Amino acid sequence: MKRQLIICNTAELIRLHAEDIISIEADGNYSTLYIVGEEKRVVLFQLGQLERMIGEQLGEEAVTFVRIGRSLIINLNYIYYINLNRQVLLLREPNGHRHETLKVSHESLKKLKDLIEGK
Repeated sequence: MKRQLIICNTAELIRLHAEDIISIEADGNYSTLYIVGEEKRVVLFQLGQLERMIGEQLGEEAVTFVRIGRSLIINLNYIYYINLNRQVLLLREPNGHRHETLKVSHESLKKLKDLIEGK
């Protein structure tokens, strides 16, 4: 059975399959979850809290999520394009829909590229 991430507080509960999460972006005390199907959901959790939830709840599937800098967690399965010189990371959904182009530091992109290449 596929693992699910359950994010809940006193007012709401969100339950997602790990493979449906494309990325999570920090926004102060909130975070925005980008979900397959062009959906996004804002939650009242900081990125560090969500990072811990992913580690605790997803077990082995948690390795597909990587934190990049202070404000972003991405699902490695959705990486389409990395350009170190332009400091660009492009994520793409399985249906080919271009999800989002992100500006990421050169150092973070280099580490990510090395991780994917198995270096």
